[in-house]
Amino acid sequence: MPEGDTVFRSARLLDDVLAGQLVTRSDFRVPAFATVDLSGDPVRSVGSRGKHLLMRIGDHVVHSHLKMEGEWWVYRPGERWRRPAWHARAVIETQGVLAVGFDLGLLEVFPAAEEGERLGYLGPDLLGDDWDAAEAARRLAAAPETPIAVALADQRNLAGLGNVYVNELCFLRGVLPTRPTGEVPLEPLVDLASRVMRANRERLERTTTGDLRRGARLWVYGRGGEACRRCGTRIEHGRLGRIDVERRETWWCPSCQT
Repeated sequence: MPEGDTVFRSARLLDDVLAGQLVTRSDFRVPAFATVDLSGDPVRSVGSRGKHLLMRIGDHVVHSHLKMEGEWWVYRPGERWRRPAWHARAVIETQGVLAVGFDLGLLEVFPAAEEGERLGYLGPDLLGDDWDAAEAARRLAAAPETPIAVALADQRNLAGLGNVYVNELCFLRGVLPTRPTGEVPLEPLVDLASRVMRANRERLERTTTGDLRRGARLWVYGRGGEACRRCGTRIEHGRLGRIDVERRETWWCPSCQT
């Protein structure tokens, strides 16, 4: 599942092959931006902020969000695509490189001058150079009655955590996902979030257990009904969110988490 570490790696790969190159062709396959043509513009950089990927091309930013199934692939001209062309939402071509975004949950192009304003609502980026743990803890503490899992998933508090990390962090800190944020020690939780995500940003396979073997990488996420790796109690499963449309699949150990 694409979370902050996945987007970080995608942005770094795209930056490695595109930065400093001139766009020879752009193709945005969404109606609102179908007429945008960035041909001739230089790719200044590709970066990430939380779960948002930002291609800075000329005086514009190509902003995408992978959501659940999105991904960017890099090809050589003429190379066969690994996914059907009708799944493509964006194509950026330079001399010798083709970057294709498939099934992007969000795609937009806007003036570079608007980047700060458009993404200013995001909390501190867990993988950003300007990561601010104290500010992330302050934002989390502002809603003490909110369940901690809901608060962690809110990108306005800290940017980059998705449902996998939220569930795993709650387990690692021994707190039920439903515990009110005001009852949770926030500084060590925020510190752990940063350390775990930074430890995974270089890995293709994410792990929170430290075990890279298939089926052993996570503590509770996706393991409803299975035995807790720590105490043997059956992992429970439910859905949690502020409102129905925001409810996320949630897993926890009723013995290890209180």
